[in-house]
Amino acid sequence: MTQKITDLSAYITESFGANASYVEGLLARYQADPTSVDESWQSFFKELIAGNGTASVKAEPKPAPTSGDAAKPAPAAKPKPSAAPPVSLDSQTKPLVGVAKKIVENMETSLTVPTATSLRTIPVKVLEENRRVINEHMLGTGRGKVSFTHLIAWAIVRAVKEYPQMNHGYAVVEDKPSRIENESINLGIAIDITRKDGSRNLLVPNIKDCGNRNFAQFFNGYNETVQKARDGKLEISDFQGTTISLTNPGTIGTVASNPRLMAGQSAIIATGAIEFPAEYQAMTNAALSQIGISKIMTLTSTYDHRVIQGAESGLFLAKIHEFLLGQHSFYNDVFIALEINFPPLKWNEDHNPSIFGNDHIGEQIEKQANVLQLINAYRTRGHLLADIDPLNMAPHDSDELELENFGLTIWDLDREFITGGLHDEKTSTLRRIIEIMRRAYCGKVGIEYRHIQTKKEKDWLRKRIRKQFVDTEELSPDTRKELLTKLIEAEQFEQFLHKKYLGQKRFSLEGCETVIPMLDQLVECSSERGIEEIYVGMAHRGRLNVLSNIVGDSKTGDMAERIFTVFEGTSHPSFPADEGDVKYHQGALGKRTTRAGNAVRIELSSNPSHLEFVDPVVEG
Repeated sequence: MTQKITDLSAYITESFGANASYVEGLLARYQADPTSVDESWQSFFKELIAGNGTASVKAEPKPAPTSGDAAKPAPAAKPKPSAAPPVSLDSQTKPLVGVAKKIVENMETSLTVPTATSLRTIPVKVLEENRRVINEHMLGTGRGKVSFTHLIAWAIVRAVKEYPQMNHGYAVVEDKPSRIENESINLGIAIDITRKDGSRNLLVPNIKDCGNRNFAQFFNGYNETVQKARDGKLEISDFQGTTISLTNPGTIGTVASNPRLMAGQSAIIATGAIEFPAEYQAMTNAALSQIGISKIMTLTSTYDHRVIQGAESGLFLAKIHEFLLGQHSFYNDVFIALEINFPPLKWNEDHNPSIFGNDHIGEQIEKQANVLQLINAYRTRGHLLADIDPLNMAPHDSDELELENFGLTIWDLDREFITGGLHDEKTSTLRRIIEIMRRAYCGKVGIEYRHIQTKKEKDWLRKRIRKQFVDTEELSPDTRKELLTKLIEAEQFEQFLHKKYLGQKRFSLEGCETVIPMLDQLVECSSERGIEEIYVGMAHRGRLNVLSNIVGDSKTGDMAERIFTVFEGTSHPSFPADEGDVKYHQGALGKRTTRAGNAVRIELSSNPSHLEFVDPVVEG
């Protein structure tokens, strides 16, 4: 029995490399209870045990297999163990078992792969700034955060497409050393898992076919793989076919790393810590901003020297460097994939006239004037970047608002400028100024008001914009419940009509149901301000829903009863005129008691097919 377990362990080590300890843990669970593991693992372990350690791992299917696709790295001869050092009498020896033993085996196997390492230091200023813009957008859409590793991993994928030799592996096929030219980029990602007992385990599953994804698809695939690892739901296929790997020791402060390369892979890329150079770490953020110092990150590429040469690895890192600086439309493509309307920030040389003294006072004044022009440009053109297209069918772009058009760069973001009274702040950083302007004019509402000639009116609008979009207050729980209730009523009304009266024309409100809670709040807030009568004019679309849930009482269903009667082919006794016209032309008069106890009279004007005539009728 002991010999059999040893054979299985050796086979798992050879087949799964760095993930062997994870697979052995699954094997132990399977032996205790076969149903405790996924079906794919059940089939694998059943075949493995039945074959006494000789079962084969099924190769991952590929669209166009070649003769080299089925090849596997030949098992390398294990290096001879080094002589044991003498053990002092006051020391204790403890055999390495489990995960620790598996790490020893993996490291000894990795010594049989001849490797070399390239190193490159990259400034991350533009990466950091664009990631901040991305995550502000992601927060608003509820899609999670994009990490530095997501973007670096994507740059690796893009660079591999430029230098496909970095995706090549090595194997002995028919006793001949061979280069394995992999078509798919299967990126292995190192995931540190903490077990219930506090011990840690490193898994390296891979994301399949990264080269044929855009960034949004890659982001989702990356997160799905990590979640499967956290939940213990990784399958055999998640470990198979890794061509190149990424590890991130920088998360614990490691500046640079030379990781071990597992047999069969082409290269492993390691990212170092993102931090300011050591000689500047005692300086304040304000001082660092003035002299234009960026945080940096060190990338290392450890590659199989049998199939990859040093120049290829160096050029590969240089390409990653270019991508992370924003060249080759790297961030533009990311923003498009994530449907972000704002243009990405660009890498530029820094020119700060304030550090050169009075000789450059004119340049300082010019840069200050440019900031004021930027503020005015957002007030005039900011609506062009407003997120008002839920389907994102029309392009959103405004080159006029890019920093470069105002002689400003990413290096100015943390420098102080006079604001001209913006947000009642005498001075602010450029970052804060842009944040205020985007929240005011580039959010979910597009506001265009600079054509108004009266200063008093413009000031009034500006104060309301600030209150509603910049200094926003959280809605009270009661208001949220009211909005949700009206939204449910609008949705249920449309669903009922669709199912009950299938095929009948009704000009539904589907896709614009939020107009019902909006009108409801308009009525409620108007009554609090002394409004007693409201006249409404509207087109056909959504009219029946407004009749039922705004003009009528949604609790008693008085208007809904009238509408359903017309759908049945007759007219309500209280509304005999309905028989003479189609239902979505009809108007109504309703009396409503608001939640504050105020009585409001609401009249929805009838509207024939000539839609434009309803406006002058309502306005009198």
